[in-house]
Amino acid sequence: MGTPGARRASPRQAWTSAPGRLAALAIALGSAGASQAAGQATDWTLQVRDAAGAPVPNAAVAVELKGQPVRPATGAAATMPQRDRQFQPQLLVVQTGTAVNFPNFDTVRHHVYSFSPTKKFELKLYSGTPAEPVVFDKPGVAQLGCNIHDRMSAHIVVVDTPLFGITDAKGEVTLNLPPGEHRLRLWATRMGNAAPSSQPLVVAAGAAGVLKVELKD
Repeated sequence: MGTPGARRASPRQAWTSAPGRLAALAIALGSAGASQAAGQATDWTLQVRDAAGAPVPNAAVAVELKGQPVRPATGAAATMPQRDRQFQPQLLVVQTGTAVNFPNFDTVRHHVYSFSPTKKFELKLYSGTPAEPVVFDKPGVAQLGCNIHDRMSAHIVVVDTPLFGITDAKGEVTLNLPPGEHRLRLWATRMGNAAPSSQPLVVAAGAAGVLKVELKD
């Protein structure tokens, strides 16, 4: 999941990897050129690094805005296909309330399930696309598997915000954030079914810059 350079995240963009807990967050402010009115959102680049300073690609990042009510996504839909006996992508991020389809493009049947507390479901042996999608109605992490093919594994991370993304090959993702005191959430594959890490996030008014996030074992 990654093309070099920062990648702009859309509200319903689908988001893996790296161990750890969120250890520290620092904001390095840069000049935005012209001054901006208070409350105006600005593009910020989030850089995820490990303890040694190496970029962490495929890290799931989400920002919950202070004062923004938590509302389920209305009519939101996403897709987690199966191809070549794998989930593609192996990491999907959706907003709470999103309906996810699980089309099977293989010539063999799959039996998709999750026993995770965030969403327990089972799509018994099938080909094609099940008639009904699975609605992910509470935040958290669901680990997926296939009863027929043990090597098939994926995660769906469900967040209470439309602002999320996945870091690219440089460990970076860009989000359009307004100034204020918000909350940053981060998830990595080796965290398993654990909820995303949480950290206060302060975004300054009239500036754009970099949010540096460190992952430590």
